[in-house]
Amino acid sequence: MAVDAEAARPNPEQFLQLIRRQQRGRLKVYLGPAAGVGKTFAMLREGHRLKRQGVDVAVGLVETHGRAETAEQLGELPVIPPRKIEYRGVTLREMEVDAILDRRPTVCLVDELAHTNAPGGRHPKRYQDVEDLLRAGIHVITTVNVQHLESLYDEVERATGVKVKERLPDSVLAEADQIVNVDLPAEDLLDRLRAGKVYPPERVERAMANFFTEANLTRLRELTLSELAHLIDRRSRRAEADRAPALATDRVMVGLSSRSPNAPALLRKAARLADRLDAPWYAVYIQTPAEDLTRIDAATQRQIGKNLELAQQLGGIPMTFKGPDVASTIASFAREYEIRVIVLGKSRQSTWRRLMRGSLLEAVLAKTDGADVVVVDV
Repeated sequence: MAVDAEAARPNPEQFLQLIRRQQRGRLKVYLGPAAGVGKTFAMLREGHRLKRQGVDVAVGLVETHGRAETAEQLGELPVIPPRKIEYRGVTLREMEVDAILDRRPTVCLVDELAHTNAPGGRHPKRYQDVEDLLRAGIHVITTVNVQHLESLYDEVERATGVKVKERLPDSVLAEADQIVNVDLPAEDLLDRLRAGKVYPPERVERAMANFFTEANLTRLRELTLSELAHLIDRRSRRAEADRAPALATDRVMVGLSSRSPNAPALLRKAARLADRLDAPWYAVYIQTPAEDLTRIDAATQRQIGKNLELAQQLGGIPMTFKGPDVASTIASFAREYEIRVIVLGKSRQSTWRRLMRGSLLEAVLAKTDGADVVVVDV
């Protein structure tokens, strides 16, 4: 059978991506549903196994949180001394990125990937420090809990009643070379909590009354397994796509205005929808004459900027698109960028509900052709 060499040859962008991946370090993530399931323990055990095999392993940062059994696991692993920062009368330990880059271990162990750094560091977030290590060719093994994924913020809050402050972009996990699920039944984790193996005794009662309930832990385990299954499926589909000729893909857009209700929740839902479709997506600020910057106060302008920044963190492409009215501008963007899915938000606020029931939704449907319109509850 004759083979078309041109059709089988990877395109230049694919080849460049392969080169970059070879130059970068590899990222392995121990993913769990909650603190205390054993992620750090598992990471340190792997560090010891690699060291016994002759691999140059160093600890960039490990958070023991006073757990004796975790501290014992450090054993003889070489630790790169952390940087100490005085902040509001408290001495904080942060990863010393420059020292790690100078030391250049083959593998670096870095705990709590979603951690927010103290002011004055190289980056605001630890995952950004880890990206510096990966770019330098250092392999990283790290840990994270599922509730720290940005796109799950609203779902975790609804399920547990807790607003998770430390979050990281889903793209960080999606780019990991290996993800290992560290699981523990809710009953066993609660037993560990009562025994003081997760938090100090003075924090146990409050933890069990709030975040660490059996219902919450069960839901977080479900989210972890679901996220892991999706990541594995996505990786499989992308591997198939790399072997096959490139095909046209769906594109998703979500329209925003200064009056968009609960825009962050809308963006997270759009991001997860696009991720499930394995499709690029756009967060489009629809700038009509009513949205002219001369008519919008500074606080509203800052919020628009934050929304577009969040879209970028979630893997979307933030854009501003001008037009005479919302519906026709959405339709124009959809035609120009060949959008197949348009996401609109439906709020519980009465004014937006009336708007969605009436002219806006109907006008978008009337003006678009060949695109599905998805209305999500935010």
